[in-house]
Amino acid sequence: MTEPLIRPAVDADAEALGVLGRQTFIDTFVDGFAIPYPADDLKTFLDASFSAETIRAKLKEPGAAWWVAERDGELLAFANTGPNTLPHPDARPSHAELRRLYVSKGAQGLGLGTKLLAVALEWMEAHTDGPLWIGVWSGNLKAQKLYAAYGFEKVGEYQYPVGDWLDDEFILRRG
Repeated sequence: MTEPLIRPAVDADAEALGVLGRQTFIDTFVDGFAIPYPADDLKTFLDASFSAETIRAKLKEPGAAWWVAERDGELLAFANTGPNTLPHPDARPSHAELRRLYVSKGAQGLGLGTKLLAVALEWMEAHTDGPLWIGVWSGNLKAQKLYAAYGFEKVGEYQYPVGDWLDDEFILRRG
């Protein structure tokens, strides 16, 4: 088996990114953390967030960047950044936000999350005029610990919609 390659995502990855994003969300938040999303809300969110059309549009978003970890043609993980959208009084769209860092269940433990985070943070530092931002689910202690190791601190809270369901999220900032 070859070593995973980290590279920028391209339009041809949209379908696979959607499949990976949808499955990783389910594996992490539904199966892993057992968040009891109502079925209709979960379906609405997954369809809106991870359709190939949505991913294609987000890949073209000005100021956004995406990377994938790939091995033998299979996407194992991805990260994406873009202009900040988090609802914090000090946050500006000109600041960079890590929007998603997803590692498939089968690729956990390979260090891909850490590698993708390093690539994303380097890009974010070069493409911001202020601090870096991350929104993270309040119950995801592993992710919070990882981000803290990279200098992120909790500076607020907000609610992230999954359909009509609202997840309690933390706003993290570095810089």
